[in-house]
Amino acid sequence: MNLEIKKLIEYPKKGVLSKVIEKTKKADITLFCMAEGTEISEHTSTRQGIIYVIEGNGIFHLEGKDIKMEEGRLILMKENAVHSLKAEKNTAFLLILN
Repeated sequence: MNLEIKKLIEYPKKGVLSKVIEKTKKADITLFCMAEGTEISEHTSTRQGIIYVIEGNGIFHLEGKDIKMEEGRLILMKENAVHSLKAEKNTAFLLILN
């Protein structure tokens, strides 16, 4: 597979648009596009994850700590880690769960 991820970015007027890029036995890769001002409330995942911020600006709240979401940022998340997100500007990121 060979994709130009930036060409897949599409922001909704409100909320979140997600696109599954790849789903295998070992990993799921999803592109998330969050409209400015959108929040995803606190939740957990049963799998460990990697978040790669493609563009935008926001806050990733992970286990009590705020991490700035900005272009090129890589965030590592353990399974069952409590987290939430807020897009301060339109923000796109890849979520890889394994």
